[in-house]
Amino acid sequence: MPRRSYDQYCAVARALDAVGDRWTLLIVRELLGGSRRYTDLHADLPGVSTDMLASRLKDMERDDLVTRRRLAPPGAAYVYELTARGRTLLPALTALADWGAPALDERRPTDAVRAHWFAVPLLTRLARHFAEGDVEVVDIALDEGEFHVLLGGDGPGYADGPAERPDIRLRMDATTCADIAYDRLSLAQGIESGRIAVTAPESPGDGQRRKRMTTA
Repeated sequence: MPRRSYDQYCAVARALDAVGDRWTLLIVRELLGGSRRYTDLHADLPGVSTDMLASRLKDMERDDLVTRRRLAPPGAAYVYELTARGRTLLPALTALADWGAPALDERRPTDAVRAHWFAVPLLTRLARHFAEGDVEVVDIALDEGEFHVLLGGDGPGYADGPAERPDIRLRMDATTCADIAYDRLSLAQGIESGRIAVTAPESPGDGQRRKRMTTA
């Protein structure tokens, strides 16, 4: 089935031809955290039907945003992952998150939440806070789940679950994480007030890291 187009010679219109459909950018948000199986995507996109998700993924493959590959045995399942073109949408999602932040006040009873949904806006805040330090991998632990943020190497980026070797681990509730992610609270203020607990295993550099975190 041919892709619908705005048929406008405009970069914004061309971008929306590819990512303007419902669910597309939220699929990008999920895949920015790494490869995902179809069932995992469906579980973390509450409200999307199986038919809609399958259709969007096919559209995204066609538009070179997503690729599908088969895992080696014993997994033998297919996973979806972003192409290089798809990964370049991170700044666009960060800008959208910042733009939408004022509407994210109190959580509604009908609102679903996943811990890693805070990762995209959090990347910018943590990169800014640790710009002068030696922290490159940060574990974020919420009651809703855990993810880790990558600030060094090929970053910024994030992935689900705890990192194998985090430089620091931060535990907080979802409200505090939202306040940090949307610049309503600094990391130092969160630690000083007790809303954020630094729980990384002790190592020779941890004392200095904590000092820098609470004075930045």
